[in-house]
Amino acid sequence: MIKLKRLNGEQFTLNAFMIEQIQSFPDTTITLINGKKFVVKETEETVVELITSYYQRIGIIQSLSEVGKTSE
Repeated sequence: MIKLKRLNGEQFTLNAFMIEQIQSFPDTTITLINGKKFVVKETEETVVELITSYYQRIGIIQSLSEVGKTSE
């Protein structure tokens, strides 16, 4: 889960696994796999960093790295 802010400053927590795409229109718009959209204050780069950090905290990135090593 990642914490983000809507344009009005309201903070909310988003399930990073539900994100399908992130775009800058120039506002950062996050589209979920169910089609729901959120416009947030954070830049696209910041959202990607938050997602990557979250994946690292829960061990997803390390697990994917280990799977790649065993399949070589």
